[in-house]
Amino acid sequence: MPDKPWEFKSMEDALRSLYPHGHPAFVKLLLEDARLHSSKNFDYAFGGNPLGNFERVAGILRNYPNFPFNERYGVALVYLLKQLDAVMWNMCQRHALQESIEDRLRDITIYSVIIRCMLERAE
Repeated sequence: MPDKPWEFKSMEDALRSLYPHGHPAFVKLLLEDARLHSSKNFDYAFGGNPLGNFERVAGILRNYPNFPFNERYGVALVYLLKQLDAVMWNMCQRHALQESIEDRLRDITIYSVIIRCMLERAE
């Protein structure tokens, strides 16, 4: 068994050697999640703090102390805001998103219509 990670066939094999116990798929799933996290973070934080999207959205939400976070439309509005933040961050940083601006804008439209459906049903 090699002693150094670079002597393994893959990062997955190296991590399995370092952490041999647990479910056989655990390390593979963690590596897939790390890849997804990196890809998503490229869009949400490129050129800035890796947690900047959370800070920016939290800063906006501080302006609404009685916001209905416990209502489903409140949650949908936060999701919409997350997509809007990604578009705005991209426009100020001027980098190519992993997901296109058009896709993010479509997400915003979809969340908006979903919220309208929720509000109409509530009335």
